[in-house]
Amino acid sequence: MSTRGFWIDHFPGNFLWSNAALACKGMAPYGVVAMDEIDRIAEKLKLRQGEPEAWQQEWCAMAAQLEKTADAEAARGRERTAGNYYLRAGNYYYTGERFIPPGEAKVAVGRKAYRCYREGLTRRHPEIEFVEVPYEDQKRKATTLPALFMKAPGVSLRAPTVVIFNGMDNCKEMSVIFAGLEFAKRGMHTLAIDGPGQGETLRFRGIHSRYDYEVPGRAAYDYVAQRADVDPARVVIMGYSFGGYYSARIAAFEKRYAAGVAMTALHWDLAGWQQKIKEKAQAEGSKIAQSNFQFQWVVGAADTDSSIEIAKRFTLKDVAHQITMPFLVTHGANDRVVPAENAQKLYDALGSAKKTLRVFTAEDGGAEHAHVDNRQVGVDFVADWIAEHLPG
Repeated sequence: MSTRGFWIDHFPGNFLWSNAALACKGMAPYGVVAMDEIDRIAEKLKLRQGEPEAWQQEWCAMAAQLEKTADAEAARGRERTAGNYYLRAGNYYYTGERFIPPGEAKVAVGRKAYRCYREGLTRRHPEIEFVEVPYEDQKRKATTLPALFMKAPGVSLRAPTVVIFNGMDNCKEMSVIFAGLEFAKRGMHTLAIDGPGQGETLRFRGIHSRYDYEVPGRAAYDYVAQRADVDPARVVIMGYSFGGYYSARIAAFEKRYAAGVAMTALHWDLAGWQQKIKEKAQAEGSKIAQSNFQFQWVVGAADTDSSIEIAKRFTLKDVAHQITMPFLVTHGANDRVVPAENAQKLYDALGSAKKTLRVFTAEDGGAEHAHVDNRQVGVDFVADWIAEHLPG
């Protein structure tokens, strides 16, 4: 348990729930969740920690209440107010969906989340474009990846652009809000994308993750480079949480990106981490950081043992030295999902002559996983670093 208080560990002794609640709380600076609503949900959940269905029921009940209000406000023509309600509903549905095992129930809640996200974004952020990025999946079927393109306001010339791939439990709608808004204020466009194994790409299109993430990374670069508003010489690849692996892997193989960011490193030994999750799930399942099925579902493995074998390919040990572009690694000193020692290992292995490691302490803020306890300090550091390391 953290020594930093109730706000971080809302459910003492239950890191699974505390970590998931903190991820939702981390969106508070951007006005897309309300701490009062989260507190009311959590107070009900405290009394129901032994009930398997409690998590999704309480989060989704609040989401449904807000969605109903949003629909009513939209019917009255109060579009901006409706947009606020929709965005909060989307985040709560998505949080509630987190621990529902793959299947029809998960898809149903996911569709509610994405419906609310879209209704909210179109009303609150009309500058965001809903786009499709051409891509070929592992089965060689032509398809596309859904993405959001946020333009920086007042920029008339070709501008630098950040391509963001999410973490394991996140989605492009979260990315475009907590990072895209900040990048836009600094004159940078953002392409937030649900890559293979992420967001609606996984949930509704059945496209699982892959270790060779340079393939979707290449597709994302090809898309932004052909846009008239993007400077192809100043495109940055970024990932956070599990996406820290994706961005580093892409940076090692797709040299057209000008710089790279891993906003949290992944486990240096992912297979070993998955083995520990398996063992902990058997002994103390309520205390582990991720839901038991998550990685298996993301990569499309038949069972836990198969997912551990697949995890052996998700490694940067043999490719990190190929990263030669300017590269930033950030991490939280109190990260209990991916210990900070993994960030040092990635940094040491980078082949770039211009590389930066920034570990945030409790005094800095942003000391938890992917800086969710103070996302703003992490994003500010990333945005400033990108601005200082882009060519031109």
